[in-house]
Amino acid sequence: MTGIDKEKPALLIIDMVKDNFDEAKGLPITPLARAIIPAINLAIDEFRAKGWPIVFSTDSFHADDFIFTGRMKPHSLAGTKGAEVIDELHREPEDYWLPKPRFSAFFKTGLENWLRDKGVTLCAVCGIATNFCVLTTAMDSLCHDFKTVILEDCCAASSKEIHETTLSIYRRNPLYPLFRIMGSEDFIRSLL
Repeated sequence: MTGIDKEKPALLIIDMVKDNFDEAKGLPITPLARAIIPAINLAIDEFRAKGWPIVFSTDSFHADDFIFTGRMKPHSLAGTKGAEVIDELHREPEDYWLPKPRFSAFFKTGLENWLRDKGVTLCAVCGIATNFCVLTTAMDSLCHDFKTVILEDCCAASSKEIHETTLSIYRRNPLYPLFRIMGSEDFIRSLL
């Protein structure tokens, strides 16, 4: 029995939105996020070739949201160009675009039911930022009883150190193999 017979994966691409790639904003994550676009596109192409679901989940905030009462500045506001998926990704009309009101793609979005309707058993999570929205989505995936993999070469944080430190916490964890950190190529090969 091959991996594909055992699992049906979905690719969850988190917060690859135009506001996070706006060079004028000078965000430290922008160049690191640009660097992962090719790896994400390769994963997208592999998932599409296999007929596996692809989800683009993006921040969709409101200017008066609670999260903007701290140091975080308003960004990725619902209905604005800044909250749209970047053009550089291989997105197709059949992919699911899922705006989210908070950090996790599972929070108040109905994603769990959508994935179950598709027969998904495993979520591969990528995008930005490793230590916030990627991690909260991965944790919520586990909490909804999906096996979960963070695709390490398809994620970025505001520094390489933060990215690596976050992932190193979870490389060896008591939930293995339900929760893993893997490179995208190794992950794809493990399913074949």
